[in-house]
Amino acid sequence: MNSKALESVLNQLKATAAMAGEPPARAPTVAGTDFAATLRSAIDTVNQQQQVATGLSNAVAGGNSDINISQVMVALEKADLSFQAMVEVRNKLVSAYQEIMNLQV
Repeated sequence: MNSKALESVLNQLKATAAMAGEPPARAPTVAGTDFAATLRSAIDTVNQQQQVATGLSNAVAGGNSDINISQVMVALEKADLSFQAMVEVRNKLVSAYQEIMNLQV
């Protein structure tokens, strides 16, 4: 994976975090990026969003009248959008890995 492709993936992760209303965990640079840590951070963020959405939906289903249904829907959409973005990044990473494995040395 070349540096432009890696930078593109990182920019997609940042854009997804910005759309979800949360700042990125850190602002990595391509030259000094710990890719595994960045990927782990993105996965943890998606997991947190899914847990928040599940908690809110369970609270509403349990009869908590303090939570507005629109809050639940927004949280569910954020979690869904984050998950879809994560799946797309995974697909790109798998594709890049397969391309590298098919290179002739």
